[in-house]
Amino acid sequence: MNARQADLGRATAADRSAEPFDLERIRADFPILRQQVHGKPLVYLDNAASSQMPQPVIDRLVRYQTTQHANIHRGVHLLSELATSEYEAARCTLQGFLNAAQAREVIFTSGTTDAINLVMHGHGRKFIRSGDEIILTTMEHHANIVPWQMLAEETGATIRVVPLLDTGELCLDAYAALFNARTRFVGVTHVSNALGSINPVKAMIATAHAHGVPVLVDGAQAVPHMPVDVQDLDCDFYVFSGHKLCGPTGIGVLYGKAALLEAMQPFKGGGDMILSVSFGGTVYNTIPHKFEAGTPPIAAAIGLGAAVDYLGTIGLPAIARHEHALLQQATAQLGALPGVRLVGTARRKAAVLSFVLDGVHPHDVGTLLDQEGIAVRTGHHCAQPLMTRLKLPATVRASFAFYNSPAEVDALVAGVRAVQKVFA
Repeated sequence: MNARQADLGRATAADRSAEPFDLERIRADFPILRQQVHGKPLVYLDNAASSQMPQPVIDRLVRYQTTQHANIHRGVHLLSELATSEYEAARCTLQGFLNAAQAREVIFTSGTTDAINLVMHGHGRKFIRSGDEIILTTMEHHANIVPWQMLAEETGATIRVVPLLDTGELCLDAYAALFNARTRFVGVTHVSNALGSINPVKAMIATAHAHGVPVLVDGAQAVPHMPVDVQDLDCDFYVFSGHKLCGPTGIGVLYGKAALLEAMQPFKGGGDMILSVSFGGTVYNTIPHKFEAGTPPIAAAIGLGAAVDYLGTIGLPAIARHEHALLQQATAQLGALPGVRLVGTARRKAAVLSFVLDGVHPHDVGTLLDQEGIAVRTGHHCAQPLMTRLKLPATVRASFAFYNSPAEVDALVAGVRAVQKVFA
């Protein structure tokens, strides 16, 4: 990697779009949106689970697979050197996207879950002991609960939980009161996948750092919707998945401060994460390679870089404005329907709207909406402790992306009305 690559990567973090937000042009970039489901135009509102992929990203994947594919880092032939260059250029692109201080602070993983597990094994198992405490929040995804429970069971550590207000916001006074001399780690989601609540992670990080405690931020639901600057947040770790960011599945990112990554033990052993191996011992490679054992998801990493480049042509600020308008429209229209209860009314929200219908199970709502071509998510959204706090078995979740339209919000509202008529 070189200075020019790093500069190109940093440029993706800026809003480079000089043109007005052109929804029709953007929608034309997504071939999947042109299909029908059950004879109805597809209205895809399950973006919090996985977003769709634009044609430029698809084309980039095809170009790699057809003209550039080879294994990386160890080959001296042209294709290997080209694949290595493209893979590392993608790392620089992600460095710029997050405004990480160094490209080596960007670790490619298989996704958010893999990244959290890497930190749990590499940092948690090395530094957390019996009697230590880990702070999590009520609204965490299971991926940011279960690994820490596994660690607590193994070490004898204790998990303490930040309570939730009825609005779907965290109780920050209670959060501050959880810290003591035994606190060793904090895990917090940037944006709730089930409620859309945007947590004040910068302030929460500052509170933790005042006690000398590192913080991992689950950014899976944040990076598709807003600019993220890890240096400004001062987070110690930040994780997210490519498939929620218009990229491929099977790829994600762990950002970590270099000093913390260097102190961590590797999670996986194998090729490329070593400098030398003998039966007398192994010397591990430098970061980021220490945490990328074996053949990595090369094509997926390059595809993720292309997705970030694509989003940069639109601009995350413009994306945030459009999605906020969709969220306001959906909130107003669904909130006005009798028998509809909106779940999560935080003052700051990303483009996620959860709701329940009186007398109708969320799974039935989702099934009937699907018959109208409307894709939503129903269930506990891998956030069962949150559902327990809300006293709900499940919700219906409509999650919006920048390629969704006001007409699709209208279709959702009309679909909900139709469901209510069926169960009347």
